Amino acid sequence: MHDKTLTELAAGLAAGEFSSRELTQALLARVERLDGDLNSFITVTAEQALDAADRADAARAAGNAGPLTGVPLALKDIFCTEGVKTSAGSKMLDTFVAPYDATVVEKLRAAGTVSLGKTNMDEFAMGSSNENSFFGPVQNPWDPNAVPGGSSGGSAAAVAAGLVPAAMGTDTGGSIRQPAAFCGITGLKPTYGRVSRYGIIAYASSLDQAGPLARTAEDCARLLTAIAGHDPRDSTSVARGVPDYTEELDAPLAGLKIGLPREYFGEGLDPAVEGAVREAIGVYESLGATVREVSLPHTHYAIPAYYVIAPAEASSNLARYDGVRFGHRCENPADLTDLYKRSRAEGFGEEVKRRILMGTHTLSEGFFDAYYKKAQRVRRLIRQDFLDAFDEVDVLMGPASPTPAFDLGARKDPVSMYLQDIYTIAINLAGIPGISVPAGFVGNRPVGLQILGTHFAEARLLNVAHQFQQATDWHLRRPALAEETL
Repeated sequence: MHDKTLTELAAGLAAGEFSSRELTQALLARVERLDGDLNSFITVTAEQALDAADRADAARAAGNAGPLTGVPLALKDIFCTEGVKTSAGSKMLDTFVAPYDATVVEKLRAAGTVSLGKTNMDEFAMGSSNENSFFGPVQNPWDPNAVPGGSSGGSAAAVAAGLVPAAMGTDTGGSIRQPAAFCGITGLKPTYGRVSRYGIIAYASSLDQAGPLARTAEDCARLLTAIAGHDPRDSTSVARGVPDYTEELDAPLAGLKIGLPREYFGEGLDPAVEGAVREAIGVYESLGATVREVSLPHTHYAIPAYYVIAPAEASSNLARYDGVRFGHRCENPADLTDLYKRSRAEGFGEEVKRRILMGTHTLSEGFFDAYYKKAQRVRRLIRQDFLDAFDEVDVLMGPASPTPAFDLGARKDPVSMYLQDIYTIAINLAGIPGISVPAGFVGNRPVGLQILGTHFAEARLLNVAHQFQQATDWHLRRPALAEETL
């Protein structure tokens, strides 16, 4: 059962081929057997999962099952989950048990899904490799020497290894799309405001967005239908109806206009990655699409703008972790100042400290106008670049990352790590949706094709991705770990 997609498992449950309890037990056994080295989970909630599976089976027996009833998945450990440790990959929250559910968790629970636990991640979602976790790095299922990407690396690795058919992640600057690319799965970052952020531990509030990681675009469509929608508890949630994102998956692509940003195919792009991406685009041409070059002229400002805005917001959001109300508290503080200093110094990792310091400096007197306000102006220019491009084409395509997954420990310099997100960060600054789909390999390491659309064009993106997956088999490839049976 572990080799089936979420859609196939849902169909099997509906047909009575197996129960949710049988499926959940099988996947929990895989997690216990295979995740010791992979390290994709922080917390496994076996007892709660089996209880949820039993409720799903009872609902199905009573004729009250929905499309996702009884389907197992996992949650990135940044989603508050009532009664379960929610750590954000940090020592600061290692003992924090959430007293309520995030809206995404609430919606998935209402849909009848079964959560197997919480997946590993870069601390407070700050990273591109999942090496910044207090709980240790995650291995890439395709190559144990490679990173799985970050910050949703645990979610991506768990799906790629066949431990769960799907998992939830968050994307602040590429943290769904880049790990999806590195692990050879599909990852969708929705339009900002399409999915509620309520109950998601904040990194950068104007950039964070939740979305699904799964094996196929069809799986992502089913999950987005379940989690999208307006939430009055989130002031940035958009009051807009939610379509059934599976309805347009089979629409033909004849006449589709694809734009290739010239800035995404220049210096720094691995030639082998470029070759795989251009071959994927050739598949679209065979399906009736037309391709033209476009320009996003302010792309080269995306990294510096992001690393002003995101750390500034992180500095504000993480100020609440002071050792008083919740989170790590140092032992035997001499006074209140000592409590603050040592609790934060002990609770936060090096990358989080780096970004807090960057953000605090940016927001300080004398630098706010010079850096933060200027970065916000650049952000507006980047957004306009995308809007201008979508006046000419339906979607944009390019690589999700300039390289395939790199080796664990290979990126010691923070700047070289930040540059891994060069093709993903601008999308968060603009607030538009993007999806990464498997599109080839460099050696034994996957390559992701990134597809971008204008605001609230998720249905079109999922259709474009699904049609590619009907014409290719990259998404059907499995690492050796995923083929292992118990």
